[in-house]
Amino acid sequence: MGTPAAPTFTRAALAPGLLGAIVLLAGLALLDGEGFTIIRYAVSILALILTVFVVQAKSWWWLLGLLPIAVMWNPIAVIPLEGQGWVSAQYIAALIFIAVGIRTKVPIQHA
Repeated sequence: MGTPAAPTFTRAALAPGLLGAIVLLAGLALLDGEGFTIIRYAVSILALILTVFVVQAKSWWWLLGLLPIAVMWNPIAVIPLEGQGWVSAQYIAALIFIAVGIRTKVPIQHA
């Protein structure tokens, strides 16, 4: 029996991905309220955090989902989307966050 090999990657995107999905689903209750601004901030920031991990993992294709999320949920320049379209966008974004969190493997930098 030898020494176990050191891991070559981490799943650094898993926690922010799952947290983003939770925030998006919780945000469904606040869609028409003033509290949705907080959801916008959280989702936009978490999308940008995931973007950093995706770039580190060189999984560029996830940017096609994350960058539009960061823009659509941006609380500064609000995109007017209402009703069923916004509800659907919340669910789709939650699925993207979960998929990115599970599939992104950030390489470990060994010294």
